[in-house]
Formats: sequence, structure tokens, C-alpha cells
Amino acid sequence: MTATIRDVAEAAGVSVATVSRVVSRSEHRVSAATRSRVLAAVARLRYQPNLVAQGLKNRVTHTVGLIVPDISNPFFPAIVRGIEDVANQAGLAVLLCNTYEDLSKERSYLALLRKRMVDGFIFATVGANTEHLRMLRRQRMPAVLIARAPGGVDMDAVLVDNRRGEREAVEHLLRLGHRRIAFIGGPAILPVAGERLADYRDALGAAGIRFDPALVFDGGFRPEGGAAAVEALLRRRVKFTAIVAANDLMAIGAMEDLHRRGRRLPGDVAVVGFDDITFASLVEPPLTTVAQPKYQMGRLAMERLLELLNGGTSRSRRLVLEPRLVVRESCGATLKRTESKRSN
Repeated sequence: MTATIRDVAEAAGVSVATVSRVVSRSEHRVSAATRSRVLAAVARLRYQPNLVAQGLKNRVTHTVGLIVPDISNPFFPAIVRGIEDVANQAGLAVLLCNTYEDLSKERSYLALLRKRMVDGFIFATVGANTEHLRMLRRQRMPAVLIARAPGGVDMDAVLVDNRRGEREAVEHLLRLGHRRIAFIGGPAILPVAGERLADYRDALGAAGIRFDPALVFDGGFRPEGGAAAVEALLRRRVKFTAIVAANDLMAIGAMEDLHRRGRRLPGDVAVVGFDDITFASLVEPPLTTVAQPKYQMGRLAMERLLELLNGGTSRSRRLVLEPRLVVRESCGATLKRTESKRSN
């Protein structure tokens, strides 16, 4: 038989109200000795408090909603881990929702989580349509954007300097002597995809290289999109010596297709990605990429949400972290350095 709160109260020799105060972490003062007796009785009887009922009473459920676009993308699990580590330390549970880059699902999950009375939200939002996010802001619902922050929304956010990261990737290939650099980007609906494309164009322009739209493809941020971009480049006989992809999944997809077609990496084609997911260092050759501090992003987003939940300032903050170029063999730079040392 499942123990009730009355069973715990009787076993500890206290009132039901006292048990409720202890298990709900109420601000009402309870002596250390009484608290110890109650917790001992809870453990002995294996009592499970009704958190839903507590939430209805106190309007606090000790849960937060986390909405991400694609949990199968290895970029997001590292962020989730950072969020969960901070949340768990604070005694909060995280409800994870996966939208598969579908804005309608994002809105549906938002409605569902609000019915579940979550205390706050963290979003890696899908698209540029932000009415549901602005609604949260108007209603003063604690919420933090992560990794993606569409314009026109005055909300807290933890981001990475995408512009700097993409420029560094392109400039690195330019320093290696490449002039025909293909770009594999993400869906135009995503502001982050537009930012990375703009920086690709800016880096080329700064080097005096004319932008060629024949070198640009939408890979949908997925491996098969990277492979499809390579197939299209070769089918159209577009000349290119390097590829910069707006995420690692597309870069790896492109590399696999180049391997399948007998192209040497980096001898025939140099490749650079973005994100530095776990697999980036495991592919052959290891992928040069722009590393994002994913775990740190998750921790900082959850820490900011805790501030908001605890009555912190409502003025929104945007924290922008710096990316870092990680040079490996796929771009040819490490091979060039090795050859240079041997010749000296």
C-alpha cells in the first residue's frame, strides 16, 4: 500500500501541515530536529509527495520546459546536459520537447507546457515568426533563448558570436590559398543560417573575391543536405577547392559523399565545419571546425533562468560567447605545417 502524508505525519509524530512544509521546502520555519524526523519517516515509508497537487496550490512545480529543434543533432545534447546539471543542483526537473524544426510543434509544446504549469522556459527556437515568444515576454513568463535569437524579441538569451565564427572559418581557408569556396548553409527561415551566409559573403568580399551564388546550397543543417550539396556541385561541374559548412553535420555529410566519389580530403577538397560536435574529431580526416562552448551555454542559460525564477531583474540580457577555430586535418593546414617542418 502506498504511504500517505498522514502516515508520515503519524510516524514522525507531527501534524500533516508540518510534513507538507518539509517536503515542499516551504518558507515556514521547521526545527532541524523535526525536519530530520519527517525526512526519516519519508525515507522509511518511501513516501512520494504529489508534486502536481503542490504545484496547483503554490503555483510552483519545480519544473522547467526546454524546447529544442532537433535532439538528434549532437550539438544540442551538450547544451541539454549543461542545463540539466544546473537544474538538478537547484532541485528542478527539465521537461524536454523536440520540435524537429517545426514551428507549429514549437507552439504546441509551449501550450502544453503552460498547461503543465512549468515555472519557466528555455528555447532554441525554430524560426523568425516570434509572436509566441513576444507573448511570453508580455506576460512576464521567465524564459531564456539559447543558441538562436530571432530579431524583434526582447528576451534574455545566451548565444555565440556566429558572425565572428563563420568569418574565421572562411578566412582560414583563404589564408590556405583557396578562392573557390563552396558554402553549405541552413534553412533561410532561421536567422542563424542567414547570419552565417552573410558572413561568408563578407569574408569573401573583404578578400576581393566576387560572391558566386552557384557555390551556395541549403543543406538543411542535416548530413544528407551536405551530401546533396556535393552531388549538385559535381553534377553542375561547378569548380571548387574547399567547402565551408554552417554546421558539422553537413560538413560530415559532404565529406562522406566526397569519399564515396573518390575525392581526396584535403588533397582535392578542404572542408571546414561549425559546432565541434563529438564526431568532428572522429571522422577521417578529423574535421576542422568552429567550436561553440555548448555545455557552458546550457549552464549559463539555466543560471539566468534561475535568477528570473527567484525574482531577478526583468530587464533582458544577452550574453554572447566567443567561438574558437579548431584546426584539424580536413582543411590541410596541419599537413602543410608538417611538410614545412620536414623541409627545414
